[in-house]
Amino acid sequence: MVHSVELLFDPETESAVRRIWDALADAGLRSQAAPVSPTDRPHITLTVADNMCDAVAASLRPSLARLPLDCRIGAPMLFGVRAATLVRLAVPSAELLALQAEVHRACLPHMLDGPLGNVERGTWTPHVTLARRIEPDQLPQALALRQLGREIRGRLTALRHWDGNAKVAYSIS
Repeated sequence: MVHSVELLFDPETESAVRRIWDALADAGLRSQAAPVSPTDRPHITLTVADNMCDAVAASLRPSLARLPLDCRIGAPMLFGVRAATLVRLAVPSAELLALQAEVHRACLPHMLDGPLGNVERGTWTPHVTLARRIEPDQLPQALALRQLGREIRGRLTALRHWDGNAKVAYSIS
C-alpha cells in the first residue's frame, strides 16, 4: 500500500462530490460511493510514497496556515486506458500549486523510499477520484451524467496523512 497526504473539503463541497459518487452508483456504474473503509472520503492527494514516517505530521503543521483555500472542481478526466479511473480536475490555481509544492517538500525527508513519480513538480495532476475500473463500454454512460458536467466551487479545509498499510487516516492539526 501507500502513504499519502491529502486535502479534505468542507462539508458542502464533500457533499457535492458524494452526490456524483451516488449518481454513478445509481446508474449501475462503479463509484467511490461504496466505501472500502470508514475513512474513504473525497479528497485531493498532494503527495504519495510507498512509506512515510509518522513524524511527517509535525512537518506539515506550517502548511495549515494556507487553509482554508477556495477551489474549483472542473472537467471530468480519465486516467488509464483499459478500466479507466474517472476523476474530476481540481483546477490548479496558483495557491493550490504552491500548497502542493510546500507539502511535497515538507514530506520528502519522511519518505523512506522517496515519492512516487506522479507527484513531482510539473507532473502532479490535482484531481478528485469518482470511480475506479470503469470499463470502456461504460464511459459514455458515465460521462453523460448531468452531475458530472457542473463545476463545483468549494473549499479545502483540512490536511490528513493516510497510512495505507495500517488503513488509518491521521488528521494534521
